[in-house]
Amino acid sequence: MNLLRSLSHEVARLVDRVRPAVLHVQTLRAGRRALGGGSAVLVTPDGFALTNSHVIRGADAVEVTLSDGTTAIADVIGDDPFTDVGVLRVPRHFERPAPLGDSNALRVGETVIAVGSPLGLAHTVTLGVVSALGRTLPSPSGRPIEGVIQTDTPLNPGNSGGPLINADGQVVGINTAIAPGQGLCFAIPANTGQFVLSEVLRHGRVRRARIGVAAQEVLFAQAIAQRFGLAFNRGIGVHAVEPGSPADAAGVRPGDVLVRIDGRPLASIADLHRTLDGDAIGREVTIEALRGGRLAELRVRPAELAA
Repeated sequence: MNLLRSLSHEVARLVDRVRPAVLHVQTLRAGRRALGGGSAVLVTPDGFALTNSHVIRGADAVEVTLSDGTTAIADVIGDDPFTDVGVLRVPRHFERPAPLGDSNALRVGETVIAVGSPLGLAHTVTLGVVSALGRTLPSPSGRPIEGVIQTDTPLNPGNSGGPLINADGQVVGINTAIAPGQGLCFAIPANTGQFVLSEVLRHGRVRRARIGVAAQEVLFAQAIAQRFGLAFNRGIGVHAVEPGSPADAAGVRPGDVLVRIDGRPLASIADLHRTLDGDAIGREVTIEALRGGRLAELRVRPAELAA
């Protein structure tokens, strides 16, 4: 009984810490006609919030309701349909934004909490576990979103854009989709959200480099990671290379497992996206790949991804 009481108190403490940063979102068309609803989470003291692209896309205005019941019109700073991440700004200062955690550190089976506005019921809390990592979902753009978190945390329409929180009270995902009636729910990794936020603030949009591979996250033996001095036993497994692409020109092959780029670990698709930002366009980068029991070093010059 004491264990259950301790768990209950800890969940309540985490929710109390994060709930002030969770927003109920109402999107509006001209004349303040309601278009749809969802959730968002404040991640900076100066009012920047993450949500889903599909929540805010097409809106003429976005009204947010704070945890104290006050409302404000939020500015749409940018949205990225490729990752289903949107960025809002609420014009006021906040003492307690929600901290962003490292989604690469998530483990299957880890307890997570979702807070949002399912069916318009603001600040609803649900509890579950991370069911799987590295899933793929279709995005609003039609391009697959890689590296998605799967969870059994109950979600409903309106949870979209709200935070998925770990046991340290950090936002590790942005809830984005459900499989109705199946108990399967999905969240965009926080590292992807951080990447989109930084790109939007720097460039007003997400500029991306591309190397021309189709890939997914894979696990390999810890002994291999130790042998090659890798920080993680995870990498990016290449299953197709686009003919004539930068990766093709550099000699990347199907079956390669990309593990580092310019010395930085590639433990998730989010890492690859974050590394292939606008600064990488046209600049030669060094990619290290596991290939046939050895570590191959390849030099790639990424091209700009067409908008």
